Amino acid sequence: MQQIETIIEKAILVGVNLQNDPNFHYSMEELSSLAEALDVTVMGTVTQNLERVNPSHYVGTGKIEEIKSFIEELNGNLVIFNDELSPSQIRNLEHDLEVKVIDRTMLILDIFDRRAKTREAQMQVELAQLQYMLPRLVGLHASLSRQGGGTGGGFRNRGAGETKLELDRRKIEDQISKLRKELEGVKEQRETQRKKRRKNEIPIVSLVGYTNAGKSTIMNRLLKKIGQEDNKQVLEKNMLFATLDTSVRNIELPDKKTFLLTDTVGFVSKLPHHLVKAFRSTLEEAREADLLLHVVDVSNEQYRFMMDVTNKTLSEVDVEGISTIYVYNKSDIANVKYPLISGDNIWISAQEDSGLDELIEMIKQHIFSNYVECEMFIPFERGDIVSYLNTYAQVKETEYEENGTRLVVELKESDMKKYESFVIK
Repeated sequence: MQQIETIIEKAILVGVNLQNDPNFHYSMEELSSLAEALDVTVMGTVTQNLERVNPSHYVGTGKIEEIKSFIEELNGNLVIFNDELSPSQIRNLEHDLEVKVIDRTMLILDIFDRRAKTREAQMQVELAQLQYMLPRLVGLHASLSRQGGGTGGGFRNRGAGETKLELDRRKIEDQISKLRKELEGVKEQRETQRKKRRKNEIPIVSLVGYTNAGKSTIMNRLLKKIGQEDNKQVLEKNMLFATLDTSVRNIELPDKKTFLLTDTVGFVSKLPHHLVKAFRSTLEEAREADLLLHVVDVSNEQYRFMMDVTNKTLSEVDVEGISTIYVYNKSDIANVKYPLISGDNIWISAQEDSGLDELIEMIKQHIFSNYVECEMFIPFERGDIVSYLNTYAQVKETEYEENGTRLVVELKESDMKKYESFVIK
């Protein structure tokens, strides 16, 4: 097998602080974490304060020289910009800097590409990548020819390059429509599953929040708490975008009440527009929820900003007007008092298993308000009803009398209506 030489990517990060953005420094730190998630070595950072970005080079032309000498000094081979660049900006920057230039969007798309495990997530990421690439083909061809890419130097020959460009464009457009069609099919399957759940009247609770806030940890700890087997556990890792695939788990509480818990992809600031659109059907799981658990990493100084980003992204996919519990996780690292409840806010530490019982109680108050308690008398020949109630309701008292069974039971309002003729009080 041919040995492929791996090039260690050494990057300079570049950011423009527009109109004194209070979150600028944090977004640069985050850019560094995103780069590290792809095993890129960050060599240094260049920033500039501007009122508006330079349409041709994103940064002011004076900065180009500074970045260039930085690249030479640190022996860098990659420049990563903290915003999405236009095709002409990429082209101009690569021409002047003579190294590969990528933007924050490319970086996030690449991470998603590596993390996608299921066919659906892979298709969603590929769709977003192709939509991002389409208008940038010309710039990409220029950069490929500079890196000696392509066969037989075809890129250097303008005529052949133009033809290749047309072919590539057509190929990409075909692939985009093929993926859209396939994802439409997946969306319909999801729709069918949702209808089934609605029919079964099982409430849905959806975990949402910034990437690495601890959503998967909370899901796993809740599963453990109710004694569900380990193979139901979802991946939890201290890394960005560990979860891209929506996991749905059935949570059955000791009192026979059940709900579905879904885990969604984490958000990040400046999440690429194409990516949000591509993951729309996955995020629609949250739109169908009866309750959202908005998980917040309260140990991060920027947690309020992260909450704003999450809320903004949710409203982009029309997830609005759903009851929400704010779960301030990692309270143990934040040095705040926990477990603590205040209205619809709860401070917990999922890692330490602290506050989860209280969280379950809060969830129950929200989603099981349609449960009622009553007394029933069921004749012996209707044993099927007694067995139904023992399975789907919480039977608090059972007494056997001469002609039948007397029960005190907590059950769904709809079930009580169904067996109304047996209710005695």
